[in-house]
Amino acid sequence: MLDILIIGGGPIGIACGLAAKKAGLSYLIVEKGCLANSLYNYPSTMTFFSTSEKLEIGGIPFVTISNKPVRAEALEYYRRVATSNHMPIKLFEEVTGITKEDNGYTIKTIKATYQAKNVIVSTGFYDIPVNLGIPGEDLPKVKHYYKDPNYYAMQKVVVVGSSNSAIDVALETYRKGAEVTLVIRGNEVSSRVKYWVRPDIINRIKEGSIMAYFNSSLQAIREHDVDIETPDGLITIPNDFVMAMTGYKPNFSFLKKMGIILSEDKFTPQYNPETMESNVPGIYLAGVVVGGMDTHLWFIENSRIHADMIVDDIVAKRS
Repeated sequence: MLDILIIGGGPIGIACGLAAKKAGLSYLIVEKGCLANSLYNYPSTMTFFSTSEKLEIGGIPFVTISNKPVRAEALEYYRRVATSNHMPIKLFEEVTGITKEDNGYTIKTIKATYQAKNVIVSTGFYDIPVNLGIPGEDLPKVKHYYKDPNYYAMQKVVVVGSSNSAIDVALETYRKGAEVTLVIRGNEVSSRVKYWVRPDIINRIKEGSIMAYFNSSLQAIREHDVDIETPDGLITIPNDFVMAMTGYKPNFSFLKKMGIILSEDKFTPQYNPETMESNVPGIYLAGVVVGGMDTHLWFIENSRIHADMIVDDIVAKRS
């Protein structure tokens, strides 16, 4: 029986594995996608807000050319951390169920069954998009994920949202020749947008290169146009693609199946902030998943400490 089974092979899951190894505990990481799956699905052009030092895990240096690493550098870093430490990782193996046993848990996946005394859930939040809930959202032209701006060259693109992902999409597709319209619920571009990007989008809006509707919402999507509710009333504009950058959420149903209690307002899971143990004994939470719908509260840089907190508690219970 393993000491720990870690669900999620992203940076925090890998950090938990490193902490377990350092403590002399047996462990296995199980990931339903590729290694660092969430990072892999980030836009190919992405630059991190954090510096490389703040993305380091396990005290292993993350050396980059510039101060802020790009997606490719992060993927290579976490891959090298995993391989150089000979970490036991099962990729493309989704967990389908967890059952409590007398001395731990039985974890079933699509490929195998494992036993572990403790489980760490570090599944992130990037798998399930937050839907708009409007007519036409299921059309193929509506995208909740964005990879590369060249695909949208010379197209009429509506971008919904004002966070980093939305603003990056708007600017990058605009610079590849797209006709971009931003639809923003608030009265300004989000203050959380990267400080070197925010002036750029504000200036593009001011000069008219990118059209922006503030205090507005997308109401309906059709094959060749969309409806936008604006302060001046409902308008219809031609459209080829809708980029719904409305955020993502953790797999709450998966947490509930394990018996983890979620708050009614933001689905925040119940856990001990000193040990990261959930209300289910032996099941720990690590990374952004602890924030519920507040996915902007936790990042690699401030949740990597969860690994040591969890392993320290597991070790303390054994002594």
